[in-house]
Amino acid sequence: MDGQHDEQHDDAGDRDDPVTGGESVTDGEPQRSAGLRAGRLGALRRTGVILAVLAVALAGAVLGVLAGGRVDTDIGPFRASLTLTPASDGGTTVDVPPLGALLLNSHDGPTHLTVRLGALDQGRTEALLDDPASISRASQSAVEDVRSGVMRLGLRTLASVVLVTLILAGLIFRDVRRTAWAGGLALLVTAGSLGTAAATLRPQAIEEPRYEGLLVNAPAIVGDARRIANDYTKYAEQLQRIVGNVSQLYTTVSALPVYEPAPGTTRVLHVSDMHLNPTGWQLIRTVVEQFGIDAVIDTGDITDWGSEPEASFVGSIGLLKKPYVFIRGNHDSGRTGAAVARQPNAIVLNNSTTTVAGLTIAGIGDPRFTPDKNTSPAGSGLTQQVADQVIGAGEQLASTVRNSPQPVNIALVHDPASAGPLAGTCPLVLAGHTHSRQVSKLPQAPGQQPTTLMVEGSTGGAGLRGLEGEKPTPLSMTVLYFDPQKMLQAYDDITVGGTGQAQVNLERHVVENPSAGAPASVTPTPTR
Repeated sequence: MDGQHDEQHDDAGDRDDPVTGGESVTDGEPQRSAGLRAGRLGALRRTGVILAVLAVALAGAVLGVLAGGRVDTDIGPFRASLTLTPASDGGTTVDVPPLGALLLNSHDGPTHLTVRLGALDQGRTEALLDDPASISRASQSAVEDVRSGVMRLGLRTLASVVLVTLILAGLIFRDVRRTAWAGGLALLVTAGSLGTAAATLRPQAIEEPRYEGLLVNAPAIVGDARRIANDYTKYAEQLQRIVGNVSQLYTTVSALPVYEPAPGTTRVLHVSDMHLNPTGWQLIRTVVEQFGIDAVIDTGDITDWGSEPEASFVGSIGLLKKPYVFIRGNHDSGRTGAAVARQPNAIVLNNSTTTVAGLTIAGIGDPRFTPDKNTSPAGSGLTQQVADQVIGAGEQLASTVRNSPQPVNIALVHDPASAGPLAGTCPLVLAGHTHSRQVSKLPQAPGQQPTTLMVEGSTGGAGLRGLEGEKPTPLSMTVLYFDPQKMLQAYDDITVGGTGQAQVNLERHVVENPSAGAPASVTPTPTR
């Protein structure tokens, strides 16, 4: 018995001795490993719970915005809806069905505001028809209407986000604390997004809208460029004017009105590189009529081969019944220039000047004639000979501009590489040739006036070659707005989808200060 008792005692001692008991060391290692594993599992569970709460909060925020981010309100005479949606780059869309939409770069952040103007209130519509002055009164209330609607939209969105997130988290977690955390995070994310939009608000964005819709409606929706340029900082007035324009569109039965230009504004349409596309003439006629164009400037390549049969293509110039100033491109032959000159309203410039619509314009044709690049050495690439020809044409025109008895407002070249020598001689140079829009400042020498270079795309969608790529080349042209001093104040870039496409895009650009801008170098470009 004593032996058994001693043996049991020794076994117990071995198990209980924390330092020297052999079995206690062997048993302690699994215990510590189990503790570490349990700690790691606990940390992973906590991380998983945190990530799950974040995911539910974000999902609740998105669903809440989609479910409740909308309010209906009155804006002037309209019954309108304001909608918030998650987005990557912010902005505002003013949707005016069926006329089109204005896209405004109004703010940053992951929220996009859509203002959709709906039907007119019947009573207000009758008042507008009976009393035209009521349009002005209705417009004046538009700013406060929008402000009030946006405030209600923000509060409603926050409430919807919190409610949706709490319901979603409750169903998933079935835990009060986790549900509360998810709701709080969703509220914080949404409030932060709305706060970012408010902090980055750019009221002046309404002065440079991008219009998408039917081309005939663009002038009335976008408004008059000169007034926008003169009232650049007056957000309230611009919003009132747009609402007023839209009100007139809805309340005029006979026809859609075009906003009348301010007194003294000169509107010039810049086209280039038609390349025998008859669709270009249809587009030009529409713009000339709807925008009240005073003169058209064509910077060349109206044909492809410069042949005698192609000369009939220029007969549409006379139908415009507006002054048409033309310079030859590298695809236009002498015959082409002569055919244009025979049109009753056309003026062909070749190192010469003219005055049209109060603007003094100088221009020179492209020195090359390269209808077939495969057989014409001058058009086969950017050789030194080609560069000398192109730059030399610019030097000739620069001399003509300097010797002009009247200050030249606009200089015309076909290839933008000819523009370099014209820096400082006039405020604006127009070009084409590249089939791609570009606006830049020519290098400015001390004591000389700044010169802006505007390169047009292809008004004919690059002709047949425009179909060579995956997508057809769009048709493009630009409406230039000049003030009474003949300085460029604003311009509208008009783009129409290529052959087979009908989408029209108009983007307004306001020139804050014609003398501002960084210099940009221009190099010869390949023949197209």
